[in-house]
Amino acid sequence: MYKYQKTNNFTSRYNDFSSHFRSLFDGRVQKISVNAGFTCPNRDGYRGLGGCTYCNNKTFQPSYCDLSNTLKVQIADGIAFFSRKYSTMRYLVYFQSYTNTYAPTSILRELFNEALRYPGVIGLVIATRPDCLSVEVLDLLEELSRRCYIMVELGIETIKNSTLKRINRGHTWEESIKALNETSQRAIHNCAHLILGLPEENYHDFIEQARVISSLPVENIKLHQLQIHKDTAMANEYLQFPERFHIFGVEEYSELVVDYLENLNPDIIVERFVSSAPDNMVIAPRWGIKNYEFVAKVEKRLKERDTYQGRYWRKPAT
Repeated sequence: MYKYQKTNNFTSRYNDFSSHFRSLFDGRVQKISVNAGFTCPNRDGYRGLGGCTYCNNKTFQPSYCDLSNTLKVQIADGIAFFSRKYSTMRYLVYFQSYTNTYAPTSILRELFNEALRYPGVIGLVIATRPDCLSVEVLDLLEELSRRCYIMVELGIETIKNSTLKRINRGHTWEESIKALNETSQRAIHNCAHLILGLPEENYHDFIEQARVISSLPVENIKLHQLQIHKDTAMANEYLQFPERFHIFGVEEYSELVVDYLENLNPDIIVERFVSSAPDNMVIAPRWGIKNYEFVAKVEKRLKERDTYQGRYWRKPAT
């Protein structure tokens, strides 16, 4: 008979993000995406050109995140959209597009403080790369985190250097380890963004990833299945050589997620399992289900298998 882990705060079969946030904040909190006009070091030539082979930022950018709108206007439009449901909601400004610490610290300070001054904003979520956290940037984030909620969302994607090179990430797994350690040591909330299904990776690689991530100071993770998006280098490769890719079916992927959870440190908070993009931008897989429907599938399989996050995880001996 399944017994919930009494050593953790979660009351479901995995450590879900929404429950964590409800316990962390007194009331409802919503992320508001913004586009501050950054680029990436694997786009401008510093680390490479062309960007990540799978990346099309239009797939996750709300319509109001237009650079013709100022940061203040983007925040106002985002709040106007979400406040229709809950007038008392508070907000985290989500610097989402591209690499949001890839600029002089003086510019970052100005942008981050502008967002934090907006009424109702109580913190920031900052998406970036592991190789774009200089000492000066970390000092700034540590300073801000002393007065509000700051989460750094790190695009780690995989623990394999060979895959990072293949998808033109322009950074190494060792840099990811360093970024996770440095944010943790400074008490800056962190999130590891990981993709399951990248070319030349297999089931063994995914489960090993869960075990390795569990050994590091990771607070939150975001998982998503590989999606082939239009207007990307990966889309061109997929259309020419589809045999190089394994595209998950929804049932297969839900089973993988359950296996992954079983090997994941139960203290790690799981923000999501899947990524979704506008239907007209997706080449494969085309599942036709909403994120909440996929979550329901995972919860159903956890119950049917009478299992839970961390079932096979073992705390390292001290």
